[in-house]
Amino acid sequence: MNYIIPFIILITIVVFIHEYGHYYFARRYGVAVTDFSIGFGKEIFGFNDNNGTRWKFCLIPLGGYVKFFGDRNVFSQAEQEEILKKYNKTDQKKLFVVKPLYQRALIVAGGPLANFLLAIVIFSCIYMFVGKDFTPTKIEEVITESPAEKAGLKKNDIIIGINNNKIESILEVPMFINTTSADKISIKVLRNQKEITLVAEPNVIESKDAFGNSIKKKIIGIKIGPVSDEFNREKLGPAKALYYSVKEVWFVCKTTIQFIGSLFQGKGDTSQLGGPIKIAKISGQVMEFGILAFLSTIAYISISLGLINLFPIPLLDGGHLMFYLFEKILGRPLKQATQEGFFRIGLFLLLSLMIFTTFNDLKDWGLFQ
Repeated sequence: MNYIIPFIILITIVVFIHEYGHYYFARRYGVAVTDFSIGFGKEIFGFNDNNGTRWKFCLIPLGGYVKFFGDRNVFSQAEQEEILKKYNKTDQKKLFVVKPLYQRALIVAGGPLANFLLAIVIFSCIYMFVGKDFTPTKIEEVITESPAEKAGLKKNDIIIGINNNKIESILEVPMFINTTSADKISIKVLRNQKEITLVAEPNVIESKDAFGNSIKKKIIGIKIGPVSDEFNREKLGPAKALYYSVKEVWFVCKTTIQFIGSLFQGKGDTSQLGGPIKIAKISGQVMEFGILAFLSTIAYISISLGLINLFPIPLLDGGHLMFYLFEKILGRPLKQATQEGFFRIGLFLLLSLMIFTTFNDLKDWGLFQ
């Protein structure tokens, strides 16, 4: 229960925001919505609003959906003429398929956009009311025979950049080292008032995260601390908080794409991929650290959900947008048979990913060796 309840809270918030993004743009452009569902399967409870939408919470809380009036398939306009014959002129205006291409694209993209917006709001609130760390980073020790020593790093060097990322907080140093997908790490330091760029090849070791979970960690062999022996946390104004929030969302998206690219190159660590079981475990562990850590986790999961849904895979929002791009280029929708072929490929990819991540989750719990 310590894992299940936080997981349900987390996934409900993230999925609701995602689906509300679709719902908002649909209503904005006059598309009728018949169902707004959190979860799948049998309905547990729900209600009807004045617009005729059934808002409901279902038994399996692993996703959700928004169902548009009259639509069998929001990917396609191939059957538009047949669909229109079923409705009078008043109801035809409520259909998704009759809307201009840009409106359909915005309705589809509204879900991921809402996820990014949620993360920005959470980060902004944290930075404004709790603060953001701006502690400069100094190297306090360089381990003998370590990658850092071989690269030429020295004690009292002030780290100002890693892989073209400006270092503004001591917390960013291990983050930038561990999230890089490159074999070598470029480190810019300030030494005797001069900027020097050095390159280190990190070692990868088996380690534990803050919750005791097994992870593969990149290290270069340094111990770091604040330059002035004091940590500097500042509460930011709205504009500055917004800037750093957008910057954080962009960094997570960029890092995720680079990681996925490394997987295709055969360099990425596939053991780090996880599914619902891993998310449930992490959400329960994070909740023990307090509401602030839990809100941050919601933000990061929301970014991941938004980004993944933009991948050009049929059955995801990115698959919708891919078909709309074809429609724009060709001047007509793809044929129904072609779209169904893409759907089968998308279904195979998603099922394969689900099986693989579930296996990783169970392996992480010690059920497979």
